[in-house]
Amino acid sequence: MKNTAAVLLLALCLASPAFAQNTTAPANQEQLAATLRDTRAAAERGDAHAQYKLGTMYACGRGVAQDDAQAVAWFRKAADQGLSVAQYNLGAAYKDGRGIERDDAQAVAWFRKAAEQGYADAQFNLGFMYDEGRGVAQDNTQAVSWYRKAADQGQAVAQYNLGLMYDNGQGVARDDTQAAAWWRKAAEQGYADAQYNLGLMYANGRGVPQDDTQAVAWFRKAAEQGDADAQTNLGGMYKMGRGVAQNDAQAVAWLRKAAEQGNAPAQYNLGAAHANGQGVTRNDTQAVAWFRKAAEQGDADAQSNLGWMYENGRGVKRDDAQAVSWYRKAADQGNVFAQTRLGWMYSNGRGIARDDTQAVAWLRKAAEQGNAQAQGILGATYAEGRGVPQDDTQAVAWYRKAAEQGDALVQYNLGWMYEKGRGVPQDDAQAVAWYRKAAEQGVARAQLELGSRYAEGRGVTRDGAQAVAWYRKAAEQGDAKAQEALRKMEASGHGK
Repeated sequence: MKNTAAVLLLALCLASPAFAQNTTAPANQEQLAATLRDTRAAAERGDAHAQYKLGTMYACGRGVAQDDAQAVAWFRKAADQGLSVAQYNLGAAYKDGRGIERDDAQAVAWFRKAAEQGYADAQFNLGFMYDEGRGVAQDNTQAVSWYRKAADQGQAVAQYNLGLMYDNGQGVARDDTQAAAWWRKAAEQGYADAQYNLGLMYANGRGVPQDDTQAVAWFRKAAEQGDADAQTNLGGMYKMGRGVAQNDAQAVAWLRKAAEQGNAPAQYNLGAAHANGQGVTRNDTQAVAWFRKAAEQGDADAQSNLGWMYENGRGVKRDDAQAVSWYRKAADQGNVFAQTRLGWMYSNGRGIARDDTQAVAWLRKAAEQGNAQAQGILGATYAEGRGVPQDDTQAVAWYRKAAEQGDALVQYNLGWMYEKGRGVPQDDAQAVAWYRKAAEQGVARAQLELGSRYAEGRGVTRDGAQAVAWYRKAAEQGDAKAQEALRKMEASGHGK
């Protein structure tokens, strides 16, 4: 969600439709000179509209040398006579320090004069000054009030900012329905940030019924205007096939547009597409290049993946020290994969001096976030007493967390703890149950153990056929003990 309050740009030559209509170029220099002569004469007679027009000519360098100070002088004359558009532009000059020293208090004063006359752009900017606490005490309620006045007149940026106030509960009670309604008004006027935010509301079902097709439609409108966040999200919708037919090539195309604008999430996802060969030919060098761009902007997922590329020598020369460096950057941001890998690097002394205490510290961070691999490794450190006092009860507790998430190797370990009665009461039935889970996922040693249980009738009813079946699975994976056990079973007349 884009939550930064939008600022109405106040470049004097483009400040408002009312301003723009006075800058239509005459057909030739003679007409321009005549326009300048007539405008100056009227301005010097005190005609407020002529004074304002002459200010615009100085601001834009039309018929005269461009001169912001002269523009301000003529805007002031017209503003002093109560002309709202001149008051607005004089406020803009004070706000931006154009032709006069920047002065937020004066900007607020002139915006207020124009706003009280109903000038929508001035109402918006006065709301913004309250929103930011510039030239006036910060006051969200006043900001909402002025934004609403401008929004009710159809001012798109005010409608967008009013949506933000409802989205964040600033100056009004938080209300997703109102946020979506105001963003829709701005989006229908072509305001890209509002189109993007409205797309997010549809994607997440906030303030509107969840509707991926509508999300895609609004993301596309913003993306086609060059909005990088919308391009990234549109790429994501194509990648996932949400609201549009799944299409990796289209996903890559939109991600590339955003990535080339420097959007870090797009750069990360484009790197992943290259690493996995999805929507593009697999290219590890390109993957590393895009991961690096995102990583250097602080994207934790990209930092983690860049570490993995260094650890495994994909797209870059293998370098464990670089892997550790990038894992640490991501881990410090809470990236669970990086925390797990950093713990493993400490545990094995790869890219850094072995340090079991540091290994445990990083593994614990990841394990407490629910990472099954970290939970399994942490269980093993307790079982072995590496970096922590040896504690079978803690080992079982961490093994169980990982095993319940389906980690096959840890399921085997938990079965072994039940078999040996370490950290839990000895229980052959529980041992068999966990061995079976691991065996069904293809863990050869679990298949071997399950075969031996059926052969001996431990924790299960003795069953030669089942013993042979499980020995065979392990043997087909090359397990020597299973192959020998299978030969013995077949020699005794089982399973031939």
